[in-house]
Amino acid sequence: MSVIVLHPGSTTITAELPGRVAASLVAEVRPQVGGIIRARGFDEGSEVKEGDVLYEIDSASYKATYDVAAAALQKAEAKVPSAKAKVERYEGLVAQNAVSKQDVDDARSDLLQAQADVASAKADLESARINLDHTKVKAPISGRISASAVTVGALVTADQETALTTIRTLDPINIDVTQSSTNLLRLRRAVEEGRIKTSGKNVAVKLKLDDGSTYAQDGTLEFMESVIDETTGTFTVRAVFPNPDRLLLPGMYVRGILEEGVSEGSFLVPQRAVTHNPDGEAVAFFVEADGKVDQRVLSVQRSVGSNWLVDGGVSDGDRLIVEGAQSVKDGDSVRATEVSIDEETGEVQALSKTPPEKASLSNERAQKG
Repeated sequence: MSVIVLHPGSTTITAELPGRVAASLVAEVRPQVGGIIRARGFDEGSEVKEGDVLYEIDSASYKATYDVAAAALQKAEAKVPSAKAKVERYEGLVAQNAVSKQDVDDARSDLLQAQADVASAKADLESARINLDHTKVKAPISGRISASAVTVGALVTADQETALTTIRTLDPINIDVTQSSTNLLRLRRAVEEGRIKTSGKNVAVKLKLDDGSTYAQDGTLEFMESVIDETTGTFTVRAVFPNPDRLLLPGMYVRGILEEGVSEGSFLVPQRAVTHNPDGEAVAFFVEADGKVDQRVLSVQRSVGSNWLVDGGVSDGDRLIVEGAQSVKDGDSVRATEVSIDEETGEVQALSKTPPEKASLSNERAQKG
């Protein structure tokens, strides 16, 4: 009869959740002025930086409008010195009763009008400059740019519905996974009861790719959605991952492994040693100090790898039957042999009672003999 000795320990509680990759920033590029596309300044599918010129729209008409606005500003500014001098002259003459107060008021009004004309002309010039600058369509964010929806020579309009192209920031990148509200309630209840200590907000998150491999870099938890989806009963959890090699692309299916917390003083019981009684309760067989078999009901919380996380029904030093439980019943007397469980394969291995150094020396002597 093969048994393992159980000891309590700290177990990291993880949740493996399905999710999708999403760009951390997405910008649809649209023109802010209309005209003919004269040049395209990027290669489709390449990386662009914020401020790079993506398209050049024919600027001839906008340059002409700018020049007209600049001339209008000069004309308005030219009237200000004359109006100002007139006010100063009339203010000196009114003391001598050479002009009426009405003439002074009219002169001051003309000065204010001239200054207002200058302000208006400056605004018109700034508006013309902005439109002229917009003939160069620039990248609003850094990232990978998609295919162009237009070619050189195409006519575009201001704020058109169809985007010229789309830029997506891929480093860092977001992973949106879904968690059930049931698991959330179970976790919070365990935290309130002190069975699990939470790891905080910025916990490490691992990623399993669609081909079964594990992503080389860890991410961090960004936020949890505050609303439960009424249809699916789930909520979204977002993690952020570095993506320097652009291995993760938007739309990819992945599985996020989140560290929810740590269970202190809990037991990991191999699933192979646990069965269920007619009432549906998890049970396992143990060998007592007197060599008799004792069947117990276990309080199972969740699975952790190939084990069950158990917080009731076992105690430190208990000997759990992992092989041969099918051939015994409660109260039987058995001879127990202590073994170990390989964590990777889950296979039962006999405990070596011979120190490695002595075992090696014995082998050498046997070979010589």
